[in-house]
Formats: sequence, C-alpha cells, structure tokens
Amino acid sequence: MNKAHFLLLLVAIAITSCNSKEAKPVNETSGKTNEVSVIIDDQLWNGEVGDSMRNKFASPVLGLPQEEPIFTLNQYPVKLLEGFMTNSRNIIMVKKEARSQFRIESNEYANPQVVVHISGETVQEILDTIQNNDSLIIAKIKESEIKVFQEKIKRDSLLDVAKIREKFNIQLNIPIKYKMVLHGKKFIWLKKEITSGNLSLIFYQIPFSSIKDNNNAVKRITHIRDSIGRIYIHGAVPRTRMVTEPAFSPYLSKTKIYNKPTFETKGSWELLNDFMSGPFVNYAIMDQPNHRILVIEGFCYAPSKQKRDLMFELEAIIKSVQFLKKK
Repeated sequence: MNKAHFLLLLVAIAITSCNSKEAKPVNETSGKTNEVSVIIDDQLWNGEVGDSMRNKFASPVLGLPQEEPIFTLNQYPVKLLEGFMTNSRNIIMVKKEARSQFRIESNEYANPQVVVHISGETVQEILDTIQNNDSLIIAKIKESEIKVFQEKIKRDSLLDVAKIREKFNIQLNIPIKYKMVLHGKKFIWLKKEITSGNLSLIFYQIPFSSIKDNNNAVKRITHIRDSIGRIYIHGAVPRTRMVTEPAFSPYLSKTKIYNKPTFETKGSWELLNDFMSGPFVNYAIMDQPNHRILVIEGFCYAPSKQKRDLMFELEAIIKSVQFLKKK
C-alpha cells in the first residue's frame, strides 16, 4: 500500500469514527407521561438528597384541586443503570463521587430522552446543585414531554381546524376526538368526552388594551373569563354558568407561545348554582401585530380521575399553535 492510499484510509477511519460518535441512539425511549427515573443509591435517596429531590420534582402542580406531583419519581440504584433504565425517557442520575458536575444531555442512551447528571464529593455539594438548578431541570423535562406528546398527536388522526383557522388565523394540532360544541361570532368551544368527564378547549380574542400591565392581569383575566362563561358556557340546569372559583386566587406566570409574550393563568372553575368544578389553564397571547389578545383556554371535568396528565394534554395542544400570515 503506497503512502497516498494509507493516508486516505486513515482519513476514512477518522471520518467514520467521528460520525459514529455524533450519531444519535436508535433505541426508542419508554415511560409514561411526566414520569422520571431517578438513578441514585438507596443511602442518598433515603436521606437529605432524596428529600430535596422529592420536594423539588414531586411538589404539587399549581392550579389543581387536589395535590398531584409535577413528576412521578421512580428510584433505582445506580447499578441498574446499565440495564433497561437507560431507555427511560427522563433520567436524573445522582452520584456521590470525587468529581462535582451538573449537566443535561439530550438523547444520551435513547431517543427522545433527557438525562440530568448530578454529582458531588459531599452531600452538601449535591444539595446545592439541586437547589441551584431545579427550575432548569423541571423546564427541560417538561419541554421535552410536551414535544413528545405533540409528536404523538401528529401521528394520530387530527381534527379539521378550518373554522378555527378562518376565525382566528391560527393553526394547531387537535386530536379528532375533540368535537365542536359551540361556534359563535368570536368564540369556539371544543369538547372531548372521556370516562366520567370531559376535556374542553375554548378560543376567543379581545382587544389588545384589555390587559395593560402585570398588576391587574389576574383580575382582568378572571373578569374576562367569567364574562365568557356568562355568555357561552352554561350547564344543563337553568341559571348555571362557569365562573372562576372565588375562594382561591389563580396562579399567574409569564411565558411565551409562538415567541409571543403570554400570560399563563392556572386555577379552578365551578359551575354557578351547580356542583360541577375542575381545573383550568388560560393562555392570553399578546398578538401585537394584529392588535389583539388571543385567548386559548383548556379546562376539564373529571371528578373521579387524576387531573395532572389531562391538563398536560390540553397544555400540549394549546402550545402547538402557530400564527398564520394575513392573507
């Protein structure tokens, strides 16, 4: 073999090696929605580190009538990591070792996957790392879970959203099991029947000046949604209508949907003069180019069910929205 051929062979080997390192895992992940595998030895899990992780990652979801954890945590000893746990969709790996580190990897062992690595020489180092990064970890896992759910929706049969597109100039992916309940001049209501309950999506728009600042946002959003309930959302019994649960102030946060500033409001609703109630999540999307606030809300009635994952479905659908260009 001459020198030229030898050099070409070395280059080919180097390229193949680099490509193999960069190639993403072909194994598909498994796991239920909002489920996290915690790879940690029993001694740490049963002590301060485990308590901290449960307090951070299994704390109650805001806006639900009963306490349900943000994530369902399943703990496994580190020695099981080389087994089937590597196929979990969400992994938090905690080790006590000489090297202190914090990093988040995507698709490290399978696809799609979020793997969080936390290690420290002492328990306090590990606790500090969890304390300093808990919000980021929650955001990354939740973002990944929403994308996974949205991809699942796209693989299923989708509802024809022509009426929504024509009325609000938006596009989003909604499962075909949602049916039109009410179609008004400036309002659309979709509903999906489930065992012993239902999920709802409503769409409406209000003037851009309706919510002027953060100080009055909760009050204004509550007033507006109660007005919508009075006009459109009634029960089977006369003189019943949807209102925001007056005993508890909704939770307000700021986010972005389709890169537009958005008020996210979570709380409880009830049917006035009736016994029906449940959680809601309301997104007031500030669509300044079109001089409007587009409101998309999801709410559910499921008295005999856990509601975290039901509300997660509504949130994932709403966050698939895309704003179309004016014709």
